[in-house]
Amino acid sequence: GGVHGLEAESFEIVEQGESFIRWTARSRAGGLRFEIFGELDFDGTVEYEAAVTAELDVEVSDISLETVFGGGAALFMTGLGRKGGYVPEEFEWKWDVRNNQDAVWIGRVNGGMQITLKDDHYSRPLNTNFYLLKPLVMPVSWWNGGKGGVTMRRSGGEYVLSCTSGGRTVGKGETLRFDFRLFVSPFRPIDTEGHFTSRYFHAYRPIEEIVKTGANTINIHHATTVNPYINYPFLRSEILKEYIDGAHDRGCRVKLYYTVRELTTRAPELFALKSLGSEIVVDGAGGGHAWIQEHLAERYIAAWYALAVRDTSVINGTLSRWHNFYVEGMNWLAENLAIDGVYIDDLGFGREIMKRVRRVLHRHRARPLIDLHSANQYNVRDGFASSANLYLEHFPYIDRLWFGEYFDYDEKPDYWLVEVSGIPFGLMSEMLQDGGNPWRGMVFGMTGRLPRVEYNVPLWEMWDRYGLPKARMIGFWSASCPVATGNREVPATLYRGEEYSIIAIASWAEEETEVVLEFDREKLGGDAGRMRLFIPGIDDFQAAAEIPDGKTVTVEPGKGKLIVIGHRG
Repeated sequence: GGVHGLEAESFEIVEQGESFIRWTARSRAGGLRFEIFGELDFDGTVEYEAAVTAELDVEVSDISLETVFGGGAALFMTGLGRKGGYVPEEFEWKWDVRNNQDAVWIGRVNGGMQITLKDDHYSRPLNTNFYLLKPLVMPVSWWNGGKGGVTMRRSGGEYVLSCTSGGRTVGKGETLRFDFRLFVSPFRPIDTEGHFTSRYFHAYRPIEEIVKTGANTINIHHATTVNPYINYPFLRSEILKEYIDGAHDRGCRVKLYYTVRELTTRAPELFALKSLGSEIVVDGAGGGHAWIQEHLAERYIAAWYALAVRDTSVINGTLSRWHNFYVEGMNWLAENLAIDGVYIDDLGFGREIMKRVRRVLHRHRARPLIDLHSANQYNVRDGFASSANLYLEHFPYIDRLWFGEYFDYDEKPDYWLVEVSGIPFGLMSEMLQDGGNPWRGMVFGMTGRLPRVEYNVPLWEMWDRYGLPKARMIGFWSASCPVATGNREVPATLYRGEEYSIIAIASWAEEETEVVLEFDREKLGGDAGRMRLFIPGIDDFQAAAEIPDGKTVTVEPGKGKLIVIGHRG
């Protein structure tokens, strides 16, 4: 009886390389033997395989994993069915196969950690409208027939996360695997200059038309003339190469829609893949377009049908040998067509595949770009998953987020920060649904994406006029931000430059709000006495205006301002 801590028996480093270290540890507690294999990777990932074996019949009330976040480290969270934002004072969660939930991230912008619970039966579930067709395989150890769960609570100055499994009898010789994975964030410093100077045009259009907008990075979607068939960009390679070469001549980079989730039925390998059972073509109820029903008959999941190019597809989103084809395909595209990266529309693979994709792109291109798009998966079809939490394992290897359809840009700033912006993880993002909110977006360094929005063009011109791409971004969430409004519903972010600085403020208040800017002159630096504040005119964004007293600004609900500080009088 009682509470048993682990009694250590041995620890051994079994392998160490330039980018990883692996170890084993053995211990005992209350008639149970614990054998742990651990691996720490260079990107902040720690994998634990924990085998718990009973040396005799043991009645346990709980086997749990407890993590303590101290010193104010737990400010935000996302996952376990809770929308991203501030951590709750108390929280309780239980396993449910209807929900794509097995992980939680807790932390601050400059330090956090995700914990994912697994066992040796883990199989990657489907996502993006298909989750319920292949949901999570419940981990026998943690789930424990519904007894297991997660509780979170604030206790004094600490925040305690407890992953519990509940009571059970572990028979003599029985082994349970209590595996878990940790991701320590952020994964890298934010590259604001790279973000603000890589200007996306997300459509297949004549290059001259794109260049005139000021965009310099072109995403070629599927269902277009040069890339008609989903996730198989090899059937129009000559015309695609001609377009890419032309873009390079004009100083533009070109990226392709290419991922693993669904596969066009135009792929020459289709019937060979179908012959492998459910390994690659995911098992399902069939149906869909008449051509698929006639030629594949049964045991597949019909996916997107692009009418304009008559492209039908099937789901192939689970981990399989097809990912080797995918990585080699990426290598071929980078070597032969000189693609500058890839646009990924949700993900059906794990971080090891993404690491390989990144490596083959770097083999051929000096500055490859990977951007990840996701529709909001917080709905019943997707198992109420958070896209940021779901794809966190990939964030060390991608350059930009585009989150996405169905994200609610009327949610509060803490939701924006955690669920949409990418900032706590070392990334930056763009908005999609209804064009986003350009005023709120600028508080996080976000815009929409051409040609879905038009406001980017005058914003880009304003950025360049006042040096924003080279400025240092200091967000409202940072204790070192030298400007504030005194109103939590009207946050302010500063872009600190040499000649000019720019203040982005936006309102989440329900009515027109007057705020008085407060400056920390020491943090702001420069000759603060010679500052001049003004509001420049930006088409589709704001009218030009002066700030006579240098501090009072009126903000409409749901809108905001970009205010320039001139540091030279």
